[in-house]
Amino acid sequence: MKLTPLACRAECAACCIAPSISSPIPGMPRGKPAGVPCVQLLPDLRCALFGRPERPAVCLSLRPTEEMCGTSRAHALAFLTDLELQTGP
Repeated sequence: MKLTPLACRAECAACCIAPSISSPIPGMPRGKPAGVPCVQLLPDLRCALFGRPERPAVCLSLRPTEEMCGTSRAHALAFLTDLELQTGP
């Protein structure tokens, strides 16, 4: 069975808010804490660095899945927040 990749949900940005990022981000040289929106998040909730080499490796590696994204932005935020709590310091 072949899995179909999920597309990012419009106006979600859960992955740009919920997780902490320890590597530098342009405008956030020390990364970002969990629950804080990335400074590269545009008003329409898209990433200003998408497809650019400055985008952190953790962002490149995070891929949308049914389990993570669910059927709503609220589900995605809750899932990623829980994951952060389980794996964070």
